[in-house]
Amino acid sequence: MTQQSLSTRAWAEMALLALIWGASFLAIKLALEEVPVFTLVAHRVYWATLLLWIYVLWRGLDIPRSPKIWGAFLIMGILNNIIPFTLMAWGQQFIETGLTSIFNAATAIFGVLVAAMFFRDERLTVRRGIGVCIAFAGVAVAIGLDSFASFDIRSLAQLAVIGGTVSYAFAAAWARGYLSGLAPQVAAAGMLTGATVIMLPLAWVIDGAPEMPQLPVTFAAIGYFAILGTAIAYLLYYRVLSMAGSGNAMIVTLLIPPVAIILGAVVLGERLAPEAFAGFTLLALGLMILDGRMLQMFRKSRGPEKS
Repeated sequence: MTQQSLSTRAWAEMALLALIWGASFLAIKLALEEVPVFTLVAHRVYWATLLLWIYVLWRGLDIPRSPKIWGAFLIMGILNNIIPFTLMAWGQQFIETGLTSIFNAATAIFGVLVAAMFFRDERLTVRRGIGVCIAFAGVAVAIGLDSFASFDIRSLAQLAVIGGTVSYAFAAAWARGYLSGLAPQVAAAGMLTGATVIMLPLAWVIDGAPEMPQLPVTFAAIGYFAILGTAIAYLLYYRVLSMAGSGNAMIVTLLIPPVAIILGAVVLGERLAPEAFAGFTLLALGLMILDGRMLQMFRKSRGPEKS
């Protein structure tokens, strides 16, 4: 399905998904004011797991019984939930929500590189190589030259968020290799179960016994990023994939940062440096080249070459 043939409903659901995920960065930032990182991630995966299993049982979807599949769920939970959720939440303590969302958009770049490493049909073509290079330049510009000159906690936080995107890329490759053929809703519930099994005791050991939050905004933030930003967002994402196709998922990636940037500015008074916007522009250009449709549209606009 091409971008031009997307239905109004598909566009609306992609915009809704971008809004939900974009606002999740704000919710995490607000919760971090009271909840430590590992406890926050434990909340996120635990409540999302419960909701997704309720959905799976309600739909009567087949639940895998193979120990091999459940082992794959465990690895997937580590790669797609524990590592990126923890690294990004830790990083968000020291950088703006909008900047975190910009780095998060780099997931597609690392996804292309990791896929090229493991799958023969995902080789790195010239076009993809150019797109990756431009997108990487965008990430470097967003980080800022000062971060390369003087390494501080903010620099480390930015690298932590980027590390989360690398983990997402490896998770995508793992899912393709070991979880293909499963209903995506079951795969999501399974990986979140694996993440919960590890994250609950880990949070207890590192952060101590969980304490009840004191601020109402913290309850609202946890409820948002666990239920809407994780469980509901996964279900909506699979609906978008079925309607729009995987190629159009990159549109959502590009819509998320503007949402996070605006919310961070309005609610938290955040102001991003000009290089962050310049970096996002380059990153978006690189992602569009990776997508390939921009070049196709340009060629069509030129028309057939005359001899």
